[in-house]
Amino acid sequence: MLARLSIRDIVLIDQLELEFSSGLTILTGETGAGKSILLDALSLALGARGDGALVRHGQSQGQVVAAFDLAPDHAAFAALAEQDIDAEGELILRRVQLADGRTRAFVNDQSVSAQTLRALAAGLVEIHGQHDERALLDASTHRALVDSYGGHGALCDATRAACVTLRELESALAAERARVAAARQAADYARHAHDELTKLDPQPGEEEALAERRQRMMQGEKVAADIREAHDNLSGDSAILPVLAAISRRLQRRMVQAPTLIEPSVQALDDAMQALESATLAVETALAACDFDPRELEKCEERLFALRGMARKYAVAVDALPALARKFADEIADLSAGEQRIAALEAETKTAAAAYAAAAIALSKARLAAARELEKAVNGELPALKLERARFAVELTRDDAQVAPEGCDRAEFCVQTNPGSRPGPLMKVASGGELARFLLALKVSLAERGTAPTLVFDEIDTGVGGAVADAIGQRLARLAARAQVLAVTHAPQVAARSQQHFRIVKNEIAKGERVATQVLSLDSAARREEIARMLAGAEITGAARAAAKSLIEKAG
Repeated sequence: MLARLSIRDIVLIDQLELEFSSGLTILTGETGAGKSILLDALSLALGARGDGALVRHGQSQGQVVAAFDLAPDHAAFAALAEQDIDAEGELILRRVQLADGRTRAFVNDQSVSAQTLRALAAGLVEIHGQHDERALLDASTHRALVDSYGGHGALCDATRAACVTLRELESALAAERARVAAARQAADYARHAHDELTKLDPQPGEEEALAERRQRMMQGEKVAADIREAHDNLSGDSAILPVLAAISRRLQRRMVQAPTLIEPSVQALDDAMQALESATLAVETALAACDFDPRELEKCEERLFALRGMARKYAVAVDALPALARKFADEIADLSAGEQRIAALEAETKTAAAAYAAAAIALSKARLAAARELEKAVNGELPALKLERARFAVELTRDDAQVAPEGCDRAEFCVQTNPGSRPGPLMKVASGGELARFLLALKVSLAERGTAPTLVFDEIDTGVGGAVADAIGQRLARLAARAQVLAVTHAPQVAARSQQHFRIVKNEIAKGERVATQVLSLDSAARREEIARMLAGAEITGAARAAAKSLIEKAG
């Protein structure tokens, strides 16, 4: 529950320290005394939008601190632990409002964003104010109110997640279909190019090897005649090697007669013959190298020119042709894989659509049950509010073809003010007085299902009195049995049921130079006097005091 509220330099409040008890706390005061300032300050501490106009005139900043005493297992502590914020003892929310419009937020003295503060405070306090009527009358909010009443958080999350998954798959499927459709348009060209390149079968480094081979063959053709002539001279009919061999043999036969004279000549002839044999072998090798089939040169040139022509056609280097062939092959394979991906995505999308439909139907069934329960709760409140013959209904319509994060239902609050009359939208059917009471019954019913430990009601009794005001007091007291309830009221019948009573007043200070809002905690005597004032007005009579005492005793 809200344990303490500290306000400093906010609008007409200089400094204010309030301690709250459990049960029903009532705040009363004259119109303009500053009750709305108090609630604005609390809202600021809970993460409401800041405004530099909230800072008291002449000050650079204002501050609001709200301290909560919560059960150890409250969800707020788990949320704090996830963000590494100290979660032991009290939970303290602090908001600093600067005069230039900026704000700073703190949780247990650790700086947080306003969004984090709002998310945390949502589980701490529910504020039901006069402005709630706009939301209660807006049909676009009715579905969310039914979900809140039914506690459909998990079902709503499951439906929203299923919708997100389905839409993501539908988007992926559409994108893949578009990509494959574009790929199909280029598929014929890719297949033709791939077939052409596959038939040519270019190899890495082939151009350089062919060019070198062609150059060698062309050079060999030019020197082949001279090499053949050299070969004929070395080993043909006019070859000198046989002549030298014959001379060497004759000299060797004369070696015995004059060895000293002949041996050097024989040795020289042997050396010459060996050199000639080496030369002959080299020439024969060169001749063999030059000996090629002219058709081979032609084939080499044809292959080289084919490679270079293909490279020009596709505007790439010859050495890039193998990679280009692989690229076209990948495109063809990717087209096939894309068609397979489409089939897989279609299957996944079908499964996701079924999952979404199941989640949406489960949520729809839960909404129907919650709607009937809400109808029962609101209709149970109507007799005490002098609407015995009226009926409240939640009209649910389901469109199974609709795919939305919120599911497939539309909800609208309708009323029937008299038996036999036609039910219609709350705003159109109910009169002004009836509308206020219908809205009150709704607020009380919705609040009874709330999960926050503190409920705040801001003048929900506006425009009612007598028995209806007393019924409101009874219902607030009933709510206060399970949660802390703070209520701003002008109805003495409501104020009489409080366990704690604050009176808000506006006094002149600084010798009348300015006014400030103050909050007085009333004891039993002062409480009776305040209720008497609410009954009688400016002049409190004995009858008013007696009536106030009677109201308090009746409420007790």
